[in-house]
Amino acid sequence: QVQLVESGGGRVEPGGSLRLSCVASGRTFGTLVMAWFRQVPGKEREFVSAIHWQDFNTYYSDSVKGRFTTSRDNAKNTVYLQMNRLQPEDTAVYYCAAGPLGYYAAEYDYWGKGTQVTVSS
Repeated sequence: QVQLVESGGGRVEPGGSLRLSCVASGRTFGTLVMAWFRQVPGKEREFVSAIHWQDFNTYYSDSVKGRFTTSRDNAKNTVYLQMNRLQPEDTAVYYCAAGPLGYYAAEYDYWGKGTQVTVSS
């Protein structure tokens, strides 16, 4: 089992920045990828970014590429999502996930409970 706990969400004005963190614990050695998804009410969970556990390759959705950066600190078992130039359409609950690489929520085995990000003036 892998446990994931997100933090760092909040409210920010358009153009602002936030950094989300996800701490992993448990049997993390078998995890290939740590990913971020987001979800708004009435819509499916959407892929945001992912980072490979071993080679540190990163992957981004087109909607966040160039604005968001994902990184990880293996010593701390922590993944980060630095979000810059935030826009109202980035408002969502952001989830951390762990599992094999994929762009769909169903491909991931473990999930955190999510953290709310609200972009509003």
